[in-house]
Amino acid sequence: MSAQLEQAPQLRPMRLADIDAVMRIERNIYPHPWTRGNFRDSLNAGYSCWVYRLAQSIIGYAVMMVAADEAHLLNLSIAAEWQRQGWGRKLLLLILELARQHHARVMFLEVRPSNVAALALYEGFGFKQVAVRRAYYPAGPAREDAIVLELAL
Repeated sequence: MSAQLEQAPQLRPMRLADIDAVMRIERNIYPHPWTRGNFRDSLNAGYSCWVYRLAQSIIGYAVMMVAADEAHLLNLSIAAEWQRQGWGRKLLLLILELARQHHARVMFLEVRPSNVAALALYEGFGFKQVAVRRAYYPAGPAREDAIVLELAL
C-alpha cells in the first residue's frame, strides 16, 4: 500500500497577475464583489495582500491593512468549491499570525449580518462585536449594516 501525501495550500503575496483569478472567485461568491480596482489599489497602497494556492490554483485570498498597532482585515475569501472544508479557518490563522508579526495588538473587520458562516468563523476565533455601521454594504435596492468585530492579538 502506498501512502499519498495530502498537499497543503501555500500562502504567498498577491501579485497584479493574480487579480483575474481572484476576481473570478470574488464574483462567484459575493452578490456585490470588490472591483478589480479595489484589489489593484490595495496592492498599490502596500496593504498586506495574499493568495492561498493549492497546486496551481488560487483557492482563497486575504487583504489586510496594518497601521500602528492595529490590523484591519478588509477581505478574506475562499472559492465556493473549497468552502466548508476548513480552509477559511486555516487562512484566518495565517493572517492573524501575519498581523502579530507586524506588531498589531488588535484586529478589526466588518461582516454582513447575513453572512452567517463568516460570523460563526470569526466568533469561533473570539472576535467580539464592538459596533454596527448602518447601511454600510450595498444590498440591491437597499443597503445592509456591517457588524464591526474586534479581536485582541
